[in-house]
Amino acid sequence: MKETAFKDLLKSIDEAREIKSGKRKASRVVAFNPIEIKNIRKKLHVSQVQFAHLIGVSPATLRNWEQGRTYPEGAARVLLKVAARHPQSIWEAL
Repeated sequence: MKETAFKDLLKSIDEAREIKSGKRKASRVVAFNPIEIKNIRKKLHVSQVQFAHLIGVSPATLRNWEQGRTYPEGAARVLLKVAARHPQSIWEAL
C-alpha cells in the first residue's frame, strides 16, 4: 500500500472515531425505517419470501431490512420508493 493511501486510511479511521464519540457530525446520514418495507409488502399482500423474489433480493436480505439489521441501498432503495407510492406498478412491471 502506498504511503499516501495509508495516511488517507488512518485519517478516515480518526474521523470515524470522532463521529462515534460525538466530536464530529457525520457527513452523510441514512434515514431508514424498517417498518416502511413491511408496510409496502403488506400493501401488495405478499409474504416476505414472495416480496423478496418480486424485488430481486434474497429472503434473508429482506428479513434483515425489516428487522433493521441492514438497510437497502442504491437501486433497491429506489425500487422500494416506487413500490411505496405505486404498489400496483410492481405487478405491472412483472
